[in-house]
Amino acid sequence: MYEGLTSVGAVRRLWSGETELYRQHLLRLDAESRRNRFGGAVSDEFIQRYAEPAALDGAVIYGFFVDGVLRGAAELRPLAPAGEAEAALSVEREWQSRGVGTALLERVLLVARNRQIKHLHMICLAENRRVQQLARKFDAELTFQSGSVVADVIAARPTPVSLMRELVADSADLAIAMLDVPSQLAKRLDHTKRPPESPQPDHERLMLVDNWR
Repeated sequence: MYEGLTSVGAVRRLWSGETELYRQHLLRLDAESRRNRFGGAVSDEFIQRYAEPAALDGAVIYGFFVDGVLRGAAELRPLAPAGEAEAALSVEREWQSRGVGTALLERVLLVARNRQIKHLHMICLAENRRVQQLARKFDAELTFQSGSVVADVIAARPTPVSLMRELVADSADLAIAMLDVPSQLAKRLDHTKRPPESPQPDHERLMLVDNWR
């Protein structure tokens, strides 16, 4: 469903050592987008702690990359009850309503299926209509609870074909990630060589905004 995105970006898995890319993506979220992503207002410090490698242990993350920059992400976290997991997504403003959320959720559902996760939960605020629309694309059952909505997606059973699909996709993802390493290093080196910018008045600061839908 997301082949049209391949001309401008790519969806792939994030690997160990790429948590900084995820952290920077989350830090680019504006106040409203952060509230939608985390279900409430959160600070930069919260995101710094949230995206620490130790805190993400056990999570599976897929990202949407444009020119080596992570512009959208889907995170899958297994829950204590066997066969259940929680998914959360974030997509930056420029890439909303272009199928990115759908593409990311498709990959997450494939992983959930192959890990025999029967119930995938997505929690959002009641006013977040877009996530509810996205969940309905995958036949989710929506339940309203105290100002929030819980979307319960039933994943299909794993098959040899689904297992092979994930294996092939992850192999390609790893190869792409290896090719991205030089460009990422070059960007970091270029950033360190730039002279420090003079502070701007508060009213002239620009805020990058996003949302995952």
